[in-house]
Amino acid sequence: MTVDIRVIRAGRMYGYYLRETVVGDGRRPARTPLRAAQKRAGVPVGRWVGRGLAVLGLAPGEEVTEAQLRNLFGERGRHPDADQIEADRLAQGDSPTKAFKAGALGRRVMVTGVDFVFRPQPSIYLLWALGEEETGRVIEAAHERAIERVLEWIEDEVAVIRYGKDGIYRVRPPGGLVAARFRHYEARSGMPLLHDHVLLSVKGQRLDGQWGSIHTLALHENTVAASALYNEVVAAEVCGALGLATEPRTVTPGRRPVMEIAGVPHELIRWTSRRSDQIAACLAVLEHEYVTAVDDDGGPRFLPVVSERARAKLNAMAARRTRPPKQSARPLAQLRAWWKASAILTSGVAADIITSLLEHARAAAAAIRARVTAVVDVALAAVDVTATVFVMNGGGCFHRRHLLAEARRHLALVLRGRRRDPGLDDRIVAAAISTHCLDISEPKTVRGLESGYRLYTVRWDLSCLPARRCPPASASGPDRQPPADPGELAVSRPLGQDAGEWGIPRIPLQYERAVLAGAVLREKLRTTTVRGRAYDVVAHQQAAMPEQLLARPAADAEHDDQEPGAGHQDAIAMTALRALRESRTDVEALDLTADRLRRLQDAFIKAADDSRVRTSRHTGQHDADAVRPERQDGQQAHRPQEPGPHRGRETGH
Repeated sequence: MTVDIRVIRAGRMYGYYLRETVVGDGRRPARTPLRAAQKRAGVPVGRWVGRGLAVLGLAPGEEVTEAQLRNLFGERGRHPDADQIEADRLAQGDSPTKAFKAGALGRRVMVTGVDFVFRPQPSIYLLWALGEEETGRVIEAAHERAIERVLEWIEDEVAVIRYGKDGIYRVRPPGGLVAARFRHYEARSGMPLLHDHVLLSVKGQRLDGQWGSIHTLALHENTVAASALYNEVVAAEVCGALGLATEPRTVTPGRRPVMEIAGVPHELIRWTSRRSDQIAACLAVLEHEYVTAVDDDGGPRFLPVVSERARAKLNAMAARRTRPPKQSARPLAQLRAWWKASAILTSGVAADIITSLLEHARAAAAAIRARVTAVVDVALAAVDVTATVFVMNGGGCFHRRHLLAEARRHLALVLRGRRRDPGLDDRIVAAAISTHCLDISEPKTVRGLESGYRLYTVRWDLSCLPARRCPPASASGPDRQPPADPGELAVSRPLGQDAGEWGIPRIPLQYERAVLAGAVLREKLRTTTVRGRAYDVVAHQQAAMPEQLLARPAADAEHDDQEPGAGHQDAIAMTALRALRESRTDVEALDLTADRLRRLQDAFIKAADDSRVRTSRHTGQHDADAVRPERQDGQQAHRPQEPGPHRGRETGH
């Protein structure tokens, strides 16, 4: 996640932003004008952005003043120039009450905006921090264009104004939105971190000219899709301007790879990760306290394993506990000199690589462009996206925004920093919904009829995939420890190991199952002709899969690891098995075997054949009503349980 969101409320929270955020996360001296404080901190002034500025009489790029901030975010949603409007009305003879209402933007609200924080991937802001000034200007310009693109998408497809009883009516703000952007250069640890705070006002104008409030829940729900779009655009802009390319890197085993600029050493990224190391150390302590906590009766207070949801909450607690105090901001030129000297002395990367980091990255990009050809097949992308979203959402139900976020991640993985055609992500989502998804919505409100809130599941039977293991029973006795692999029995503590010195058991992550689902489906399409043509999966795999997941070339029969005389389905299963076992994920924890992959292959072929038979018999709405596969729990797919809250950022999309 490179885009974070936080609600802004009038009162103390707005005061925090006015004291610290608008001056580079430093401490603004008391009674110091905003412009003077920003100059002392060495950060640029805030700028107005958004299409809604024209309605308010403001211009894009215009400087944000303290009075304008106070009116829009501190005075519960007034016009940025409300003071001048009120003074003009009083001069014209209006009463104070009427003059005050003239400067209002509809009803006063307590939630006055949201704070979007945009930051590029570490390899990008390292090039910005350690490169030449011209390189820094190019990256900052790409960063600004990516922010503008995300704001345009939010204005066009996400932001809605609710009005009427219980907010039954929803409308897009036709004039757009208004936001104030503030740029920061460093993290709390003093390490380089190019990022912008975009304070987005909740005020928007309807078609009838009345002012309403943007539904902030819709902004929160689409933050992951916004983050994926920002990552894709900023990487394409930087790579296009500087001649670079991106590559997937596995940061945490079992989780999805992160797209970074090729040629930037990972040791440099680790050099900037002081906060991450502190959080990881605190997280280990919190996880141990979690699995060993007992209640008043002496029984386990929580589960004896750390689930993904619990780990996310513990990680947030660790971040708060290790949060250092803010330092005084320094001019950018001074920061650049300090960063380069510190990287040369403490990062462990050769000085010549640091001083010529851009040339090093360009050489790596040339090698990638010569080896990997970007092939975007919408049909195959729809398979990858649908399989990943279905598995990552534990309940198997998802919305369009989940598919859209995954489609953007898929394009970033495939294109390796190249620009894509506009609307390509929407075409992938449309193909996924029409081909591989079932609409299982049962709308009871007007909101449920909206396309963004339709509920989907997949048409395939994925019951053969390895299930997530159930949490084990708690270990008993001083010489017993929780098993390292959830689902197994507790084992004796090794000799010389004190009680409490065991590894924290964690439930295996779902991304491994998502990779497996996509791989099996692609292997099926390798030998299947759809709509009159056979798909070339090999070219798609070369671009869409990380190098760690690419299968080796087919070996000779006597050197192949499959048994002699194995049929064609065995060869397909072993190809998928080789590809998966070369990944950095913990594949062995899933107990994958050739026999299991063959069963998966057979299940998918049968499901595809059944789907084609049903499609040939039924069309239109009748088909939608007829295709209702049974689930293992006996429930009908068209009558699901009420969906609960999503399961965190890693499982949610």
